[in-house]
Amino acid sequence: MNVALWIIAVLLAVLFLASGAVKLARPKEKLLPSMPALENFSSGSIKTIGALEVLAAVGLILPAALDIAPVLVPLAALGLALLMAGAFITHLVRRETQGLAVTLVLLAISAFVAWGRFGPHSFTG
Repeated sequence: MNVALWIIAVLLAVLFLASGAVKLARPKEKLLPSMPALENFSSGSIKTIGALEVLAAVGLILPAALDIAPVLVPLAALGLALLMAGAFITHLVRRETQGLAVTLVLLAISAFVAWGRFGPHSFTG
């Protein structure tokens, strides 16, 4: 199970690092065609979401890999689950069914990593 949690965490980290970097690098106008759910968010909010995604991606891997504050790994996964809960609500309000499915899967995977690293496969236990 430990190996599975590592693989899932790496995949989540890659996905959210890319997603966050795009949100940080591109202006809102260039993001909207591919991410219409961001329409009602300010540019600053989008940059904040991007920064949180990048920080969480780093937090999923580096603390455990470097053995420096590994308790940050489940906290990063929990943070991603909360971000995905917000994204789910946004897609729900906008009635974007495809967005609902994707965010629900990402929320579940993030919550699974948080559960695994807080509980039975903790780095600190």
